[in-house]
Amino acid sequence: MSESQLWEDVDAYFISHLTPADPALEAALRESETARLPPVNVTATQGKLLQLLAQIQGARTILEIGTLGGYSTIWMARALPADGRLVTLEYSARHAEVATRNLARAGLDALVDVRVGPALESLPKLADENPAPFDLVFIDADKGNNPHYLEWALKLTSTGSLIVIDNVVREGRVADPDDTGDDVRGTRAAIELIGAHPRLSGTAVQTVGGKGYDGFALARVLA
Repeated sequence: MSESQLWEDVDAYFISHLTPADPALEAALRESETARLPPVNVTATQGKLLQLLAQIQGARTILEIGTLGGYSTIWMARALPADGRLVTLEYSARHAEVATRNLARAGLDALVDVRVGPALESLPKLADENPAPFDLVFIDADKGNNPHYLEWALKLTSTGSLIVIDNVVREGRVADPDDTGDDVRGTRAAIELIGAHPRLSGTAVQTVGGKGYDGFALARVLA
């Protein structure tokens, strides 16, 4: 058995016991596949982790940067109270349409505000609305802009907020000094910002599974 097959088998075992079948989530994946969205959504176990983090936080407000088909959005929105709010930013209008349908099918459209356009244009507009600090921020968009998204996350959060950045390992490329791809440079800049910023305490975790070798960064806002 190959190493990657073993990772997939273990993922399948965890999913079968820890994330029961869910019609709305399964439909979201099917709709995304039918619409030919990139197959880069989080796994079920990662979605459950985001949901648990939101619940541990007691989150009432969540910001997501990178919606895709709304799969991770559904996981997190389900952790919110009835009067909670999730703002999700998506570059592609076509992706946002798919996500909007998926969220409506899951009965979450009243909780979720899907905003279309480049996130670095949407974020200043969001800040101008002077929203309550977001309790949880999930960053999962174009990796070259990770440090800019992190800086905006700091502006839109407060003490105790949690920031999660996905896909920070890049199959190990993040540690290769000869790799100068935009995604790797952006990810390194975000990791280094977490490590140096006086308002952040963070870590990063490597993961393996059905989506291969990657990982995420987790940072808590200190002040």
